[in-house]
Amino acid sequence: MSARVPNIAEMLSLHGQQRPNQIAIVHGQLEIDYKALDVNVRQRAGHLKTLGVKPGNIVGVALQDSIEHLQLLYAVALSGAVILPLDCRWKSFEKQRVVDHFKPILVLVEPNELIEGANCVETNASWLKDVQSADIPQTFADGDRGLLMSLSSGTTGRPKGPMLTHQQLVYRFYMHWAELGLGSRERYINATPLYFGGGRSFSMSSLYAGSTVVLCPPPYTPAELAEEIRRTQSTVLFLVPTLLRRLLEESSETLSPMKALKTLISSGSALTEDDRVQIRTHICPNFLEYYSSTEGGGVTTLSATDQLRYGTSVGRPALSVEVQIVDIEDQRLPYNTTGKIRYRGPAVADGFYADPEASSESFKDGWFYPGDLGAMNEEGYLFLLGRSKDMIIRGGVNIYPQEIEATLMAHEAVIEAAVVGWSSKEFNEEIAAFVTLKTSVDEATLISWCKDQLAPYKIPRSIFVLDEFPRTSLGKVIKAQLSSRLIPL
Repeated sequence: MSARVPNIAEMLSLHGQQRPNQIAIVHGQLEIDYKALDVNVRQRAGHLKTLGVKPGNIVGVALQDSIEHLQLLYAVALSGAVILPLDCRWKSFEKQRVVDHFKPILVLVEPNELIEGANCVETNASWLKDVQSADIPQTFADGDRGLLMSLSSGTTGRPKGPMLTHQQLVYRFYMHWAELGLGSRERYINATPLYFGGGRSFSMSSLYAGSTVVLCPPPYTPAELAEEIRRTQSTVLFLVPTLLRRLLEESSETLSPMKALKTLISSGSALTEDDRVQIRTHICPNFLEYYSSTEGGGVTTLSATDQLRYGTSVGRPALSVEVQIVDIEDQRLPYNTTGKIRYRGPAVADGFYADPEASSESFKDGWFYPGDLGAMNEEGYLFLLGRSKDMIIRGGVNIYPQEIEATLMAHEAVIEAAVVGWSSKEFNEEIAAFVTLKTSVDEATLISWCKDQLAPYKIPRSIFVLDEFPRTSLGKVIKAQLSSRLIPL
């Protein structure tokens, strides 16, 4: 007989007994300790049961960033149901697309934010009254089941979501503690939406460990974020590269509380070597980069010390992760050779929910293929070269956009760059670059800058200036929208 797999929410009950007065969550002037958190989660799980939620059901969570949101993530887990995150900022049709695909039994929403075609439950005053009078069942579902639908496509293309189990998510928690400096003695300040995979998982990981989560949801100014770090004595912060680049425009005085952080984490997309230097010197010396995916969790980490040796790498494999570089036939390639990245480990999902076609493309023989291209050196350091689908083939030569983007972003006038293929009769594809700027600079100057540092076949045909990039709700640039602006040559 196999050992029982515990439900992740059972850890909150243990904290409620053994550290009842420790603050679990802070949001502005609101605070809740572990004793109250345990009771609240149990009450909500009990009420979900009265609403017809059974183990294995899918429950949508489309809520603003709040203590209630965090409590309900754990309450859905305790009920044995599967969490389906939806961004409450999405348009109605975007929410409906996800609901139609995953078919949740109900969706928890903000007051007056109903989703057409979905069984919505508003988290209003009536909801709270029902929760407080709910019977708390004596037993809850074990953890030998699905827990979280970690959406990897958001609202671009058809929805894709691998279903993570309780145990797979716990393995991700282990990685957070071993690699990222999270743990029971820290105060993690969550400054990204809880819908976002990093914000949600780091917050849940911190509560599982028995530490304190400080909610500082956007929008906020850099000064407001820095002040909240000082006020709450937070020790760990996670931000996506877009937000970090905005902080680099602020004064050292404004950002001074951030220098005291034990750990500043970046994840979501790769930074340039110059970005990393500026972040370490201007924002926080204890900075590390975390290469990860929603499907597989953490892949590699690049510490502040590692950055001094290999400033263009994304680090070495994280705890329990095996990484390989393979060719188009899935054969392992020699060191320092560009190929497809694949990895495996106990935190990696098994496939996409109800999507065998997408699963067969990305999950093979126990390996997950994130769609990224890279190379690995003899010491195990991984170097990203971009997305395989973004690779440009110009006159039969493979060109990796990330190299050109990094070159453009090294120019003092450029904030961010995105490079895409441009359909061409002569070369199959030419190179188009899009940039946002700090200060005015003309196209000829940027073209000349590229010519000084790149091979002739890597020089952009044209460089277009934008006020801002189109982005997903997770902050990633939507390159398909940039490509759609281009008229074939």
